Formats: sequence, C-alpha cells, structure tokens
Amino acid sequence: MKKIFSTKYTDNGVSFALLLLRLSVGGLMIPNGVQKLVNFGKWSGTFSDPFHIGHPTSLVLVIFAELFCAVFIVLGLMTRLAAIPLIIAMSVAVFVAHHGDVFDTGSKATLFLMGYLALLFTGPGKISMDRLIGK
Repeated sequence: MKKIFSTKYTDNGVSFALLLLRLSVGGLMIPNGVQKLVNFGKWSGTFSDPFHIGHPTSLVLVIFAELFCAVFIVLGLMTRLAAIPLIIAMSVAVFVAHHGDVFDTGSKATLFLMGYLALLFTGPGKISMDRLIGK
C-alpha cells in the first residue's frame, strides 16, 4: 500500500511511460491523417484556412503533421521536431475549429495537444530511434 503513494520513479519507468505516450498520441493520430489524404480531392476546396495560405495548402500541411509527423512520433525519430507541426495543427483544431471548447467538441484535440506538448518538453525517452541514432 505504501508504494501506491510513493513519488519515487525510475528511469526505466519514465522511458516506458514515454513510449506508451508516443505510441498512443502518434498511433491514434495516423488514421486522421490517412483519412484526410484519402479524401484530399473532396476536402481540398473547403478545408479550414486559418493562415490564409489556401485551402489545399492548409490541408497538405495538416496531412504532413497528422500522418508523417505522427509516424515519426511513434518511432521516436526526431520526436521534438515532429511534435511542433502537430502542436500547431492541434492548437488550430482546438482554438479555431472548435472555438476553444476544450471540454466538449474540442476535447479530443485538446488531449492530443497536451500529449504533444509533453513530448516536446520531455523528448522521446530511452526506447526510441533518437536514442539509437544518438549512440
């Protein structure tokens, strides 16, 4: 019972937790990117354009973030760099598409945003391609 309230942690426990975080926020984002890629022709004319760079360009940038950057997150490859486009995409989703409604329609995007922010600050952990390349 005493261990339940302990604030001690191990490096291996943190690395495993970061692996779970990467697999979940990266792996659950990939289908969103695939869906946008498959429906590119249908959505390219009407996709949200908050930065006024054109609907197709905005869609391409979101596909890049939600598909390719999410794969990098899962692999733990350039994790901090890959988190930045996802943070931008999820911030736009929360604050533009869902009008800052973090508790109802924007709750899913808010959870993703918090996960990517956590990975930006912590990095990928020991169980990652970044660590293998760094050795």
